Amino acid sequence: MSNIEKLISQKNFTSEYNKGLIGLIFVGNWIVSRHQHFFKKFDITMQQYNILRILRGQHPKAANINTLKERMLDRMSDVSRLVERLRKAGLVERKSSEVDRRAVDVQITEKGLALLDVIDADLPDLEDSLKLSLNEEEAIQLNLLLDKILTRY
Repeated sequence: MSNIEKLISQKNFTSEYNKGLIGLIFVGNWIVSRHQHFFKKFDITMQQYNILRILRGQHPKAANINTLKERMLDRMSDVSRLVERLRKAGLVERKSSEVDRRAVDVQITEKGLALLDVIDADLPDLEDSLKLSLNEEEAIQLNLLLDKILTRY
């Protein structure tokens, strides 16, 4: 009996593809849950972290809301609302774009960069969930398989 069969108490699947999809969903939800718990101690969400990470990559340049939406891992996020929460926490600054007055530019603050430094020190804790299960060769194989699935995205 496989682990997914044990964990969801299901022995029969319509196909190996069906079993694979269910396994991906289960593992994905488990990973999201671990991330939510991890970021809670920093008083931010996974989506807010993702925005800060994107802005750090742009730093010292600003990014507009559309750029953030395009680069988000969770594309269903309400980026404007997330940015506003980060602004209230002093982690980002918002200002009207000099190029397009209708657009809003967002830039990470020194406080935001400092928070990312603290988070970066603890990030290996999240990677442990894969490191404890897969060796590096298997992680490479996983990445190749995921990339293959994403070619249709």
